[in-house]
Amino acid sequence: MKKYLVIILVLIITSCKSSSNPPSIEIIAEDYVKLVLEIGQYDNAFVDAYFGPEEWKPIEPKSETLPLDSFVQRANTLISQCDELLVSDNPNLEIARINMLKKQLIAVRTKTEMIGGKTFPFDEEAKLLFDAVPPHFSLSHFDELLGELDSLLPGDGDLPTRYNNFMAEFIIPKDKLDTVFRVAINESRKITKHYFELPENENFVLEYVTDKVWGGYNYYQGNAQSLIQINTDFPIYISRAIDLGSHEGYPGHHIYMMLTEQNLVNTKGWMEYSVYPLFSPFSLISEGSANYGIDVVFPGDKRIDFEKEYLFPLARIDTSKAEIFYAVQDVMSKLNYARNETARAYLNGDLSRENAIKQIEKYSLFTPKKAEQSVRFIEANRSYVINYNLGKDLVAKHVDMLGGSYNNPEKRWDIFKELLSNPYTASTLKKE
Repeated sequence: MKKYLVIILVLIITSCKSSSNPPSIEIIAEDYVKLVLEIGQYDNAFVDAYFGPEEWKPIEPKSETLPLDSFVQRANTLISQCDELLVSDNPNLEIARINMLKKQLIAVRTKTEMIGGKTFPFDEEAKLLFDAVPPHFSLSHFDELLGELDSLLPGDGDLPTRYNNFMAEFIIPKDKLDTVFRVAINESRKITKHYFELPENENFVLEYVTDKVWGGYNYYQGNAQSLIQINTDFPIYISRAIDLGSHEGYPGHHIYMMLTEQNLVNTKGWMEYSVYPLFSPFSLISEGSANYGIDVVFPGDKRIDFEKEYLFPLARIDTSKAEIFYAVQDVMSKLNYARNETARAYLNGDLSRENAIKQIEKYSLFTPKKAEQSVRFIEANRSYVINYNLGKDLVAKHVDMLGGSYNNPEKRWDIFKELLSNPYTASTLKKE
């Protein structure tokens, strides 16, 4: 009798142990992709790109209302399964992969709750969605930068008037817009191709659109193809040709998504990377590397030399004030963090919409109409604004700490490529 009791007890223990084993990372990844695609039916901006199996897309039509509790529970289950994998004794686990997937799931859960109406304080939201804590700056910091700008700009009148009069001399004529952009993008592509091996079929379609809250956008199509759109609602300055061409194209979003598809999805089979939920840690690296990539592909004076020799003449812009123009651009890049402060105060309820527009007018030197567009971007994307400036600074520090300095371009490109080809998030970037 004892013998049979022991056998039964062993079978029960074995059964319990077997049933408590977490599913493989491949199963968790598939469930994650399907969850993201289902949530995407309820918010058009939720899924930025998908290039996974067609059969993973939702078959059933979406419900009349967001099944919030179900989505959150499914995300929580997958997060718990990631935790179980992390404490298991499997020696073959890809720890960085699981940690990244867990952070993506936390962001997916958070954004789903936000779609359902929940709000978070700005800094908490940024941490949950993008795995980053944005810095705080006093408005006096930006006032000092405005003082620098005031001393740079020629002419009479107040600072906004002088700034806009000066910048009007550097607007790309509409009939030259496509030519200037294509020359800038082609040069970025040529330089990137020198360091990265691009597939023969790699390509993009360039379109010009209106009525958007952003200046440019890359819709990655999969199989090394992108649709790049440029918003022409407002005049476009000559500097934006390289900014947008490199950011959206080479070595920015187009290259990042292409390397993600090639290295993580096709080669490693990490299917969680076949879907890109926009409001997630993936975006801080994506936007940060795209902005940092501008400096990688056109370091220092190389950008200035190329713009003066090729882009200025194509746009019929006089180069005699080019040096002042670049000095102004440098100060304006430092003022970029002011939008983060406006977004934080506005979204936390400490600043009215009217005053948010006025604050952006002041520190970005935008016209009222363009400042209102910027506030609409904040309303639509909330703490996403941190990804452009904080993301760039974090990526730049990571590359620099690993030895990829301006004076070591070959290593800089190598480190940059490694960053684009592997699972990184803000908290795993090298900081010291």
